[in-house]
Amino acid sequence: MSARRKLPIGIQTFAKIRGEGCYYVDKTPLIARLVEQGSFYFLSRPRRFGKSLLIDTIAEAFAGQRALFEGGEAAVALGVDPAVANRPRLFLAEHWDWGRRHPVVRLSFAEGRLQQPDKLEAHIHHQLSANAKALGVELPDTGHDPHIRFHELITRAAEAHGQQAVVLVDEYDKPILDNLETPEVARAMREGLRNLYSVIKGRDADVRFAMLTGVSKFSKVSIFSGLNNLRDITLSPEYGTLCGYTEEDLDTVFAPEFEAAAAEGQPLDRAEVRRWYNGYAWGPTAVYNPFDVLLLLAERQYRAHWFETGTPTFLVQWLQRKGFFTPRLEQLWASEALLSAFDVDGIEPEAMLWQTGYLTIREHIITPRGPMYTLALPNHEVRTALNEALTIAWLPQSVGHQVQGASMRLYQALAQGDTAALKAHFQRLFASIPHDWYRANPIAQYEGYFASVCYSHLASLGVEIIAEDVSNEGQCDLTVKHAGTAWVFEFKVVEGDQGTGEAMRQLQAKDYAAKHRGAPGVERVIEVGVEFSRGKRQIVGWDVR
Repeated sequence: MSARRKLPIGIQTFAKIRGEGCYYVDKTPLIARLVEQGSFYFLSRPRRFGKSLLIDTIAEAFAGQRALFEGGEAAVALGVDPAVANRPRLFLAEHWDWGRRHPVVRLSFAEGRLQQPDKLEAHIHHQLSANAKALGVELPDTGHDPHIRFHELITRAAEAHGQQAVVLVDEYDKPILDNLETPEVARAMREGLRNLYSVIKGRDADVRFAMLTGVSKFSKVSIFSGLNNLRDITLSPEYGTLCGYTEEDLDTVFAPEFEAAAAEGQPLDRAEVRRWYNGYAWGPTAVYNPFDVLLLLAERQYRAHWFETGTPTFLVQWLQRKGFFTPRLEQLWASEALLSAFDVDGIEPEAMLWQTGYLTIREHIITPRGPMYTLALPNHEVRTALNEALTIAWLPQSVGHQVQGASMRLYQALAQGDTAALKAHFQRLFASIPHDWYRANPIAQYEGYFASVCYSHLASLGVEIIAEDVSNEGQCDLTVKHAGTAWVFEFKVVEGDQGTGEAMRQLQAKDYAAKHRGAPGVERVIEVGVEFSRGKRQIVGWDVR
C-alpha cells in the first residue's frame, strides 16, 4: 500500500499543505502556462472549488518561495523539515525563474459579510495598509479614496522592489453577492469595487501578473467597465481543470486513501463516487468538487458534503420569485451571452444556477450565432439536495417538513410499482396545503407549480429522472426510472373540478413510453396522466396504463 498523507480539509494555505505533508494535486503546470501566455486574468468558479488555494499558490511562486515547490533532497537543502521531504516535487520547481522575486499585492473578500459601503471601504483600507507594511512601503493615509491608495501601493511596491508587482484578488464579488437581497446595498458595493478594480487597467509597466477570482461572472458593463484587459478563462478548455480534481487525480494522488478504505473493509466504489460527486465541466474533462472528495475520504460516507456547507436560501427564494419550472434543471439551453448576463439589476436563472455550481455544462455547440451550451445538474449530490430544498420551499413550512418524513413511502411506492400508493401520496400532499397559503403565495399561482412540486419531490429521492423526455413523437413531462420500472408522466392543469383525460390521451397518442419498452434494465413501463385543478388545488385526474 502506498504511503498515506494528511487530507487538507479546510486548508487553503499552500505553505501549510506543503509544510504538513498533505495531499496536493499539482496545478502548477497550468500556472506556468498562465504566466507564459499572458498577464491579466479572470476566473469564475463555484464556492469551495479551490480558488483561494490557487491564488495562494501563485502568490508563493511569484514571491520566490522555491522550497515549497521542491521535494526530496532539494527540499531539505532549502531548509524543509526532513519529516515532509518525501513529498512530491512539483512541476514549477524546475519550470520557474526562481532568481526573480516580485512584490505580491493580495486582496481577499472571502471572510465575513460586509453589509454597508463604509464597512467595505474600511475593509479595503485595512488590507491595503497590511500589504504596504508587508512590502515595506508607505501609503497615503486612509483619508484618501481606496482606489488612490491601491494605485499608489502598486506603483510604490514595484519601485521599492525593482520588479513589477503581482496583483491577486480572491472572491472579488462576495460583497455584492452577499447583498443581492438588498439591491441598493449591492449596487453601492458594486460601485466601490468597480472603482477599486479599475486601477488594474493600463498598468502593464508596473504589473507582471494579475488575477481576479470569484463565484460570479458579472457583465463587463457593470463591475468590469473600464477593466477590459482581463482575459476571462472561465470557459477556456485548456484551463477547465485549473480548479477541481480529475478522475486521474483520484487514481494517482488519492490512490492510498482508496486502498486504505478497501483494506479496512470500507471500500469506496468508484462508480458510486463518480455518480455522487463528479460531473462539473468547464472544458472537455469533468472534475470533482475537492471539498466533496476530501470529506468522502475522511468520513467514507456518501453525503451532500458541499451542499450542506452553504444552504442556498437566497437561491431557492429567488427561484420561487422567478416562478422557475424546476424540471428545467435537468436540461436547458443557454448562450454564452446569457451565461454572462449577471448583474444586480438583471440575473437570469441560467446564469445564477450555472455560476453558483448547481448547473454545469453538458454540451458545447458552435452555431452561426456563436457558442450554445446545454446545462444540466452535475451529479447525484446536487440533484437530490437541491430538489429537497426546493420541495420544502415550494410548500408551506409545516407541509414541507412533513414531506421529508414521508419520502420513504414514496420511494417504496416507486420500487413496488404501486400506482395507488403513489396517487394517495400526492393527493395527501396537495390536500395538506391550506387554502389561505395558496391565496397569499405567488409561487402557487404560476402554471408550472404543481409539476415543479412533483418533479422536485421525486428528484430529491435520488431516483433516475428524465425531465421533458424526448422521443420521435415529442416529449413527455417526466420519466422516472427505478427498480426496473419506467414511470412516464404527463402533467396538465385544468380549469374545472373534474379530470378531462387529456393527459393520458396525449401519452397514448404520442406513445411517449415506446422508447422505454424493452430497453435495458426496464422490466415494465407505467404511464400516468396527472391533471391538477387550478381552482380546487388538487389532483382531479389520475389515469394509469
